[in-house]
Amino acid sequence: MSYTRREILEVIRMSETEHFDVRTVTIGISLLDCSDPNPKICAQKIYSKISKYAHSLPEIVNEVADDLGIRVANKRIALTPLSLVATNPQPESYLEIAKEIDRCASDMGFDYVGGFSALVEAGFTAQETALIESIPSVLSQTIRVCSSINAGTTKLGLNFDAIAKVAKIIKDTAYLTRDKGSIGCAKFVVFANAVENNPFIAGAFHGVGNPEVLINVGLSGPGVVLDAIKRAGNCSIRELSEVIKRASYKVTRVGEIVGREVARRINVPFGIVDISLAPTPELGDSVGEVLMAMGIDTPGGTGTTAALALLTDAVKKGGVMATSAVGGLSGAFIPVSEDSAMIKAAASGDLSLEKLEAMTAVCSVGLDMVAIPGDTPYEIIAGFIADELSIGIINNKTTAVRVIPAYGKKAGEIVSFGGLLGDAPVQEIRTISPGRFISRGGQFPPPIISLRN
Repeated sequence: MSYTRREILEVIRMSETEHFDVRTVTIGISLLDCSDPNPKICAQKIYSKISKYAHSLPEIVNEVADDLGIRVANKRIALTPLSLVATNPQPESYLEIAKEIDRCASDMGFDYVGGFSALVEAGFTAQETALIESIPSVLSQTIRVCSSINAGTTKLGLNFDAIAKVAKIIKDTAYLTRDKGSIGCAKFVVFANAVENNPFIAGAFHGVGNPEVLINVGLSGPGVVLDAIKRAGNCSIRELSEVIKRASYKVTRVGEIVGREVARRINVPFGIVDISLAPTPELGDSVGEVLMAMGIDTPGGTGTTAALALLTDAVKKGGVMATSAVGGLSGAFIPVSEDSAMIKAAASGDLSLEKLEAMTAVCSVGLDMVAIPGDTPYEIIAGFIADELSIGIINNKTTAVRVIPAYGKKAGEIVSFGGLLGDAPVQEIRTISPGRFISRGGQFPPPIISLRN
């Protein structure tokens, strides 16, 4: 694939004036051959495996970015879920391995590592239980390691025991990182229908169905879409969809060329482009601003879900016109703390948690980077997670929760994380307890739409 002169000039314009960047180049690495009951040996094998395939990636990504005149915000690693690799079922073993992975990422110049993960949609192994129990310690004692749990799928249903356990883990993590705004919770996400080729943190992991190593790319691009909508002016809904599709097409083309060129230079296969619009706290780089340009006065008002549905659909259509390698989550992210317009709407009370939940039925993922009062009981958090994940399994889509019970903070206060994670207004959450429902435990059966064979 080659670029025309016009396309090159378009890339430069998007980068310089529309906040466009490639959010992440993520290398996925299989660790299935690193399994060992001795955590020290397992950690050494993992370090060697990452070094073998990924040591040159940050430098090469920088070279490709310079050659194309485009910014690449992050370099990341996605690993095989660690519960499948580290076989000593003790939380201390997982902490030891996580610290070595963190050191490895630091030594090689990576921003984040995903894959401290467990797949527990239908129950627990001893290894998965130990990994989950180690999460608060891992997220409080490492910088780059990110964790995820898949607690449900449309085919298998929803594990309510996992949801209850995860809610307690989130509370513990918030406490252990209380001196940093409970930032440990920002490195953890719980999924339904998690995908194997997602390049975005905190949920990235390298699925067992993938090859030994793979390059996946995650895009940004709200600024490009925003500028296109503003130029289009007062057009019809159908025309608006076409405008977004064309902008998404251009963004996807850039992402694919970056991914393929990086993969070529390190001699590994190229995987997918995740065309999710990923915002930042910077003005002009906001999905919320895109919704406002579409005609919504403030994110959270009536019409917001419809506008987000149109946006997500058009982004996906534009992406699949540009490449056959669309994958991951793909659509539009709505992380509250990472989006300037969402931050403002949440702080004013215009964007409630209930409205956010409705919006997750049509966006890329789910309730993302939401801060709630630190004294919220775990049962409330469990119900919050259960509501969101049930949307996923009933509608056969990926949904997720990344929630921060900000220790010591009350509704209306602000918790600051810095960088791409931004500032989160602590939002009011309903305190009507679902405790009796959550405590029933067991498995939410797979919905009727799972019977598709």
